[in-house]
Amino acid sequence: MIKDTKELIECVPNFSEGKDLAKIREITKTIDSTPGVGLLGVEENGDYNRVVVTFAGGPIGVREAAFRSIARAVELIDMSVQKGHHPRIGAADVCPFVPISGVTMEDCVVLAKALGKEVGEKLGIPVYLYGEAAKVSERTNLSNVRRGEYEGLEEKLKDPEWRPDFGPCEYNDRVKKTGAIAIGARKLLIAYNISLNTSDVGLANKIAGRLRESGVVTNRGGKRVRIPGRLKKVQAMAVPMESGVTEISMNLLDYDVTPPHVAFEAVKGEVKGPGVEIIGSEIVGLVTKMPLLMAGRFYGCSGTDRELIETAVKGLRLLKFDPNRKIIEYATGLGFCNLTS
Repeated sequence: MIKDTKELIECVPNFSEGKDLAKIREITKTIDSTPGVGLLGVEENGDYNRVVVTFAGGPIGVREAAFRSIARAVELIDMSVQKGHHPRIGAADVCPFVPISGVTMEDCVVLAKALGKEVGEKLGIPVYLYGEAAKVSERTNLSNVRRGEYEGLEEKLKDPEWRPDFGPCEYNDRVKKTGAIAIGARKLLIAYNISLNTSDVGLANKIAGRLRESGVVTNRGGKRVRIPGRLKKVQAMAVPMESGVTEISMNLLDYDVTPPHVAFEAVKGEVKGPGVEIIGSEIVGLVTKMPLLMAGRFYGCSGTDRELIETAVKGLRLLKFDPNRKIIEYATGLGFCNLTS
């Protein structure tokens, strides 16, 4: 339970297990039992074979909960047999710290470095610092750290430029099982998925390429040329789902630049053709209320926060969205939104 919100840090570790609920419960139990920490969300995905866990608390409790959960995850998950649609480098794939209130980004950087050192030394896992905690500019971008994924980790560890910040540099039996981990500090981002009623991954990939900031690389006159995408501060990829639909999975890195409603409308504009349409969208993890208020205004509401959020949920076709659980301010007790009365 979060007892004091004066210093509040959010932690959003992603673990490479989305199917075995017993294992997921074992991991999250370590967080739930840590004093001064509130477990806010557990969202598993079988297609991704990944679970996104969100918790918050003060610096000491958050660091302890993060270490406990990572330690349990690497006991339970064997990366040598793990498969899933989402990019990953390890059992405890990524662990970011996010400043919420009463703390600075630098506080989170210090926390990330301390946890990284502890994980590397005590658990024997290669640790890469990323985001604002990165010691090398190339490691600021998580995509660079994960390039090659788990399958390329053995070769990556041989490259002097990719020497881990903490932990072992050799690919031993321990690392074969655990993989590596990225630990960092970052601003709030929004993990946002939009589902299309098609199994055509090629179509979804083209849409993702046209929208993500990095765009696509094409061949022009024998030269490789990068064509930037339309949306700034957006990462996107297409993911096929077992249900026969395809998701465009996005990270909105700065909602002031590209909020969810802009991403949603951009995808909608790309699927104007016959037979393909958006069937819903999803915010993975928690979100601050501001981008939802922005969406509510965009979709024509000028009322209270409650009315703006209701309008945003409808306009974005958000699935499984309980504001009291999904909006950080309400889930942590910094505010409350009663949408049931």
